[in-house]
Amino acid sequence: MDKLSQLFQDVFRLCSDYLPMYLAGMKNTIILAFIGTLLGCVIGFVCGILNTIPIDPRDPGWKRALIRCVRFLVRVYVELFRGTPMVLQAVFIYYALPYFTDGAARFTSVWAASILVVSVNTGAYMTESVRGGIISVDPGQVEGAMAIGLTHVQAMTSVILPQAIRNILPQIGNNFIINLKDTSVMFMISFSDFFAVHRGVVGATYSYFPSAVIEMAGYLTMTLISSFLLRLLERKLQGESSFELVASDSLTLTSGTYRYPASRELFEEQNREYRGKE
Repeated sequence: MDKLSQLFQDVFRLCSDYLPMYLAGMKNTIILAFIGTLLGCVIGFVCGILNTIPIDPRDPGWKRALIRCVRFLVRVYVELFRGTPMVLQAVFIYYALPYFTDGAARFTSVWAASILVVSVNTGAYMTESVRGGIISVDPGQVEGAMAIGLTHVQAMTSVILPQAIRNILPQIGNNFIINLKDTSVMFMISFSDFFAVHRGVVGATYSYFPSAVIEMAGYLTMTLISSFLLRLLERKLQGESSFELVASDSLTLTSGTYRYPASRELFEEQNREYRGKE
């Protein structure tokens, strides 16, 4: 109990002395994770769509070769950034320019370098998520879109992607939560995120474990709030729990016949009426 009491005292002391620094680090972490996830989703959607362009044997040879080349480049990008740690990607991207140019070119903003690293890393994971979301849509809808004269791009933007986005929304949220935690490696390029503040406080006070407790509580708070907001968004996209079809056509059944989620009472009642007429 004495140790636990001492821990609470140390945590309270650190919060009293360094709370503005912790909050500033949390703000930088959230901003970086949000921008990186947003740009990563854009990269992932572009690469995912390029990776699903169909190859028609009737297309010209140059077009088929171009599609295969694009798919190969996308595959190299995905495997490279999924197969290496983000901390090494940050080191390579931030220090590659001055290394190969003998210091003539370098990132002038650590924010730009950090956003680039998180974006391309997230984009590699989102590429496969988008491809899976597109494949999960019923192929009959693609055929129907093509049958009414839509191009591949039109079918993607009007028919496939709206459904794919809803299917992969949990994965987008999952990537955002992962980025909230993985941005901690950006201290390697001197980015002032939440974890970098922890290292600074530890260097000034030598209170490693109490500061780590604050870090744990801060990351857990950010991820729990993010998970809650993402679940609200998912429920919002699902729409109302019940609905009625609009009977504007005389050939449709009366409005209110269909309900979701519905018990079988309405249909069982109709069936009993029908059987009674027999």
